[in-house]
Amino acid sequence: MIEDPYEQILNFASEIKDFFVELTKYLIKNLHLSFIKFEAGKGIFVTALYRQRGKLSRRLMHTGMATLAALGIMIAPVVAQEFPGRSVDPWNIPSPSAVLSASTEDPETSTQISDKVRDKIYQYTVNPGDTISAVAQKFDISEDTIRWQNNLSKNQAIKAGQVLEILPVSGVSHKVVKGDTVYSIAKKYDTSAQAVVDFPYNTFVNDETFELAVGQKIVVPDGVKPAEIPAAPRTRQSTPDAGTVVASGQFVWPTNGVITQRFAWYHPGVDIANPAAPSVLAADSGKVVVSGWVDNSGYGNRIEIDHGNGTRTKYAHLSQVYVTVGQSVRRGDAIGRMGSTGRSTGTHLHFEIIKGGIYLNPLNILR
Repeated sequence: MIEDPYEQILNFASEIKDFFVELTKYLIKNLHLSFIKFEAGKGIFVTALYRQRGKLSRRLMHTGMATLAALGIMIAPVVAQEFPGRSVDPWNIPSPSAVLSASTEDPETSTQISDKVRDKIYQYTVNPGDTISAVAQKFDISEDTIRWQNNLSKNQAIKAGQVLEILPVSGVSHKVVKGDTVYSIAKKYDTSAQAVVDFPYNTFVNDETFELAVGQKIVVPDGVKPAEIPAAPRTRQSTPDAGTVVASGQFVWPTNGVITQRFAWYHPGVDIANPAAPSVLAADSGKVVVSGWVDNSGYGNRIEIDHGNGTRTKYAHLSQVYVTVGQSVRRGDAIGRMGSTGRSTGTHLHFEIIKGGIYLNPLNILR
């Protein structure tokens, strides 16, 4: 008897259905068993790691990183060739040193001294005809600085081809040893600790306490090498009494004490120190535009006075402030008290004169 084609299709569909039903049961049963086995194995692995309390984690992490690095090395050339329009072999790219040497192999290339601020010790090769005084003038530092840094005797000449170490400023360099502080270093080299702190390229382990790291090199501005006599005699300049009118007749001395740090490219003012912490006076009449520790800056408590005609004066590191913003003051009025707030190593006044946005050397005016 010939079976109806329609019935054949129904039977085939029924068989297909039964097949997938049985296949699904089989997969579920086996996957469930595999999952149970995986969970059991994972439990054993995790228990082992827990018992080791992380002793194996570093080993596993290093193994994983090494595997990723090896994989990256193997596929890097393949990936590089996939970029459109590029056929660069990453292993044949010239090194930076090779590129640099190619650019300096021109025999006519000569060393040029940059006009930018020097932030570290510079290696200078002496040219024919150079003298210590000429080199000192070229780098705007003292002759003593060159002699001390390069262990040259007072009458020793320099020769062409000789390499000199040039400091960024006049002074000495110092390698920190155990027990050194900015105060002991300043005392050793007959300068102020504030000068060491103010030099912008000296770094500290702790900016609050000015802690130094053993072995680091720092620059000591205006320092004098121990047991050496500088070519130019050093004098400690004391200011006149506070309120003394200067020669120009415009300003008065804002306080009295010893000048411990002068004007420099990194120090746009003058420091006047006095352990008695005397009052600070307004150098000229004007209006107070800044008063107090307004921006948590290294100036600490400060006062700024606008004198008109684009001229301002700034008085920093004060222990007390006597005036408020908007208050008018007369020349010679007491506006605050000398102190050591902000980025300071001792009681002193940091005084600045700014005209038209330009910092002027106060000692060129207060004379």
